[in-house]
Amino acid sequence: MIKYDRQYDLFNNDDLFSLEENPLEDIFIDKKIIKEWQRKIITHQSPIFKYDFKNVNQSSLFESSSEELNEFFNPLELTPLPLSFWRWPKAMHKGPAVYFVMDKIIHSDENIILYIGETISAEKRWKGEHDCKNYLSSYSDSLHKANMSSNLSIRFWLDVPVKTKERRKLEKKLIQAWLPPFNKETREIWATPFTSQIN
Repeated sequence: MIKYDRQYDLFNNDDLFSLEENPLEDIFIDKKIIKEWQRKIITHQSPIFKYDFKNVNQSSLFESSSEELNEFFNPLELTPLPLSFWRWPKAMHKGPAVYFVMDKIIHSDENIILYIGETISAEKRWKGEHDCKNYLSSYSDSLHKANMSSNLSIRFWLDVPVKTKERRKLEKKLIQAWLPPFNKETREIWATPFTSQIN
């Protein structure tokens, strides 16, 4: 796993933000800044996506270190669903899961994992209040204002431990490996602007 010992400070210059009359309602982040933020995350995550993935049995997977974990699992192999999947009349996935909220960068083959979470009930977790929903809304709004597009999806990995403690341990390993910017454990690494706007 790539180690990051220093915090990326994308926003150390007041000129990077163009504020309108109400700074809380109408924050504009320059397209160049958003692309730079995305590029830093892609630089970390892209090599992990490109590993030569192998099939291993579940027990050895959960005994692996976070570095080894990613050699055996690729979130891109999971079925992408729209973020509004929970409104569908029939649930696509049920039961325990680890889920990945991702954005496919338009006009490139790059993907970013924005958030990793775990749930005991895949069909219900995304229905209620969720901090990540707010971050995604802020992210989408910022991209729209900067004349950029997003292609957001959520993917559920169902081949995970039923016991919450073990599932959370797996979630933690995945977060440590991928460093998704909307997880609270990693926001400061990327100086994630889309979370600070709504806190």
